Formats: sequence, structure tokens, C-alpha cells
Amino acid sequence: MFTTTGSRGLYKAPLSKGLLLVLNGLTVMLTLLPHYQEMFVYNLQAVTQQHQVWRFLLGRLVCLDVKDAFCSSLLIYNFRIFERRFGSRKYASFLLGTWCLSALMDFLLAQAFQFLFDYEVEELPAGLLAPVFSLFVPFYLLIPRMQVTQVLSHIHITNKSLVYIVGLQLLTSSPFMWLLALSGLISGGLYHSNVLWMQKLLFVPVWVSRIGRFILEPLFSSSQPTSETPLGMGATLDIQRQQRMDMLDQQLLLAQYNEARRNTRQQPQSGLFQWTRFFPSLRRRGQNRPPVQPRPQAQTPPSTQQPLLDNSPVAEEQVGVHPCAFISCPFTGSFVLLLMKYSEVARLVEMGFSRIDALEALRASNNDINMATNFLLQH
Repeated sequence: MFTTTGSRGLYKAPLSKGLLLVLNGLTVMLTLLPHYQEMFVYNLQAVTQQHQVWRFLLGRLVCLDVKDAFCSSLLIYNFRIFERRFGSRKYASFLLGTWCLSALMDFLLAQAFQFLFDYEVEELPAGLLAPVFSLFVPFYLLIPRMQVTQVLSHIHITNKSLVYIVGLQLLTSSPFMWLLALSGLISGGLYHSNVLWMQKLLFVPVWVSRIGRFILEPLFSSSQPTSETPLGMGATLDIQRQQRMDMLDQQLLLAQYNEARRNTRQQPQSGLFQWTRFFPSLRRRGQNRPPVQPRPQAQTPPSTQQPLLDNSPVAEEQVGVHPCAFISCPFTGSFVLLLMKYSEVARLVEMGFSRIDALEALRASNNDINMATNFLLQH
């Protein structure tokens, strides 16, 4: 369903796994023990009038509605890509920062709603909902959009469409869920853009990260998936396909940089890479150039031999040097680079890519064969 983040499960995402297990476990326990649910109700009126500040902590962690817990779990599972990309500490800092900011935003938005519509908001949906909505900000800005299919030839379905549908389902599950969604989006935007140096004020300390690494990470870490799986060949191909899509995130910055270089670089001469013979082509390069005066050399007996035509074969005895002596010719640098370029293009063509795509990939990767291969695999 979620093709954005691959099919490697919760590998390298211990914090996401811990949130899913602990929060959903508490939701199930509170469902079975309803007389304890009162402690986890997110009651703003009790906070403001009775000064029960602890409700900001308990009421904004555990979902009391099973539907909200299910939808938020799907989103947390999908957003685990940020923990893989940025690391568990930075991901935890984002959740902590947006959790604190959204607590303030919930109170301000509730007061603004009461001022505008003369209606007091007493309770809000409980759970880690505002930080989950805040993750839509980096999801929209950092995750590339790739088209998957089309519906009715006009509606484009991308790899991000189903994630937005789940978010919309969560948004419409409660009457005042929109307030938490707006609070989360504002908090995510402020923290992501580092307004007023929020990322330096609200973060997880290094010592807390080390404690979690040595104590909690062994409990919630997942083993690395392998291609050998009991689910069969379909699962193996799915893992390989999703691993390639994970590599796309790593190539995103490189693709943007290469796109900028292609827009500014001068277009190459047409037909440059369609030559089938190197030596005649090198000789033809001098036809459209003005004659160049040769450098003064030691006196040699004048040659009585007729000049060779461009298309006539050159014998080694006539030239008087070994073909390896092209090292000293003026075209040495261009010829060596061209020969290397031809060999790299040939290797990519042997892998099954077209010649045009191979040339474009090599030009985008500055003639790096490994980078060009990864570029072709992702595009």
C-alpha cells in the first residue's frame, strides 16, 4: 500500500517501532479497562480552570479511539522514512519539538475559536495526533512524488496519494480533529523552518540519546531483511523494487544538482558519440580548421611521399611510429577521454540500457560509471 518508504519493515527505525508497540498496547489496555480512561482524556477546560497540567502529558500520548489509533499507526509506520534518513535522535527531536509547540498551539487555537464563534472547546481527541500531522510538512517538502497510475485518464495516483487519504480519514474522524491537524501543521512548519532557532531550543540531549541507544534500542531494533524470504519470489522482487525506491531518496540531491548542470552546460556537438571509427574521425577534425604552423623541428630530409588522403588506410611503416605514439599528438587528451567514454557507454549498453540513456547518465554523473548505473536504475 505505502510504496514511498519501501518494504523493509521497521529496519533502522527503532523509535517508530517503539511508538507503535507502546502506544497501541496502551490503547488496547485502556479499551479493556475503561475506568482508567478518564486519566487520559484531553480536557482543556480541566487544564485551564482546574490547573490539571498533567493532562497535557497523558491526554496527548495515548489514543482512546481505536480508529484514531489505527490511522495514526499507519501514518507513523509510513513516516519511519524520516528516522532512517535523519537518524533516531533527530527524528525524536522533531517529535518532541512539535509536541511541545502543538500543546501551545492547541490552547491558542481553542481560545481563538471561542473568541470568534463564542463556543468553548472543552475536549479534544486524545493521542499523539498533532505530532503525527506535523510530519506531513517534511513529507510534502522532502519526499519526491512519482506517478503510479491514472484513473479515468485525468486523475493521477502517485506514491503519496494513499498517505494523504489516510490523513484525510484521520482528519474527519472527530469534530475537533481539524484543530489538532492545524496545530500540528503549524508546529511542523515552524520547527522544520527553524523559526526562532526552535531546533536548538527543543531537542533530545545527547545523553538521553545514548541511554536510549544502549537500553531501548536493543528491545525495539529489527533485523536486516534478506532477499531469501519464505513468502516466495513475489516478496523477493518486492523487496528489491522497494530497496531501489529507497535509494531514490539518496539520489534526490544528486539528481537536482545534475539537472542544474544540464541546464547551464553547453549542448554537445551533434553526432559526437555516433562515430564508429576513431582514427578517421580524428583526422577529419582538422578539415574545418585553419592550417596550423608546425613547431620548428630539427632539420630532416624532405619527404617525397605523396600526402595521404583522409579516408585512406595508414600503414605503420608509412607513419614511422607505433600507434601508441598517439600519446604525443595534440589530440591526446580528447582521444583518451573519448576512448574512456566509449568503454563506459559500452558497459552500460551491455547492461541493457539504451545508448541515449547511457550517454545522458554519464553526462549527469560526470563520467562516474557507478553513479551513472545508480542513476539509470532509479530513472
